[in-house]
Amino acid sequence: MKHKKSLKDKYPPSEPCLCKVCLNYCRRPGWWTVEEAAKAINAGYGNRMMLEISPERTFGVLSPSFKSNEGNFALQEYSSNWCTFLQNNLCELYCTGHQPLECRFCHHDRVGQGIKCHSDIEKKWNSPAGRSLIDRWIKLSNFKEAFIYYQIIGKYK
Repeated sequence: MKHKKSLKDKYPPSEPCLCKVCLNYCRRPGWWTVEEAAKAINAGYGNRMMLEISPERTFGVLSPSFKSNEGNFALQEYSSNWCTFLQNNLCELYCTGHQPLECRFCHHDRVGQGIKCHSDIEKKWNSPAGRSLIDRWIKLSNFKEAFIYYQIIGKYK
């Protein structure tokens, strides 16, 4: 039986870089794995997350929020505000143990590999564990749009 690599092993951290390409990745917040997002919630970062809905509207992903969009759906009107954790061109989560896997992995030397990482993280969110964590976040954050979320994914609470 072939041993399957964990996402953490499959997508190791890149070297820190402040070039325009790498900094531009911070325009769109990277994704945590489900486990990382749970740890970030436990560490008190839940109030700085947003809920992204899959294009198929079958599942969601908790990610760092766009600035001024905390505790909401990922709204296009805030997408130009960059990540809530980017301060003075530096990530507040760097070296805290809470930086998203996608953020740690993406780098100008890894052209084309970011989409693979993103896709693999997405698969983990489209799971009972991912849905359960979103349910937990909704309850903890008093997410005002919970009813709309459950309508979108066809799950009424």
